[in-house]
Amino acid sequence: MHITSLPSPYGIGTFGKGAYRFVDFLEKAGQGYWQVLPLGLTGYGDSPYQSFSSFAGNPYFIDLELLREEGLLE
Repeated sequence: MHITSLPSPYGIGTFGKGAYRFVDFLEKAGQGYWQVLPLGLTGYGDSPYQSFSSFAGNPYFIDLELLREEGLLE
């Protein structure tokens, strides 16, 4: 399942609480891996396989609320 499919208040899944809950679910189900599509910024066709960079992550997946709770944002 791709990150964008996770529940979140932003309309797109993030590496926030929904991701943590999903990983906990996978662990309880005995799964050892979570295979996802590429996580970079998408190109003009909005395909995860058509990325502008092989190294950059997609900033849409950053959960700002989680960063605030960790004291990294005010």
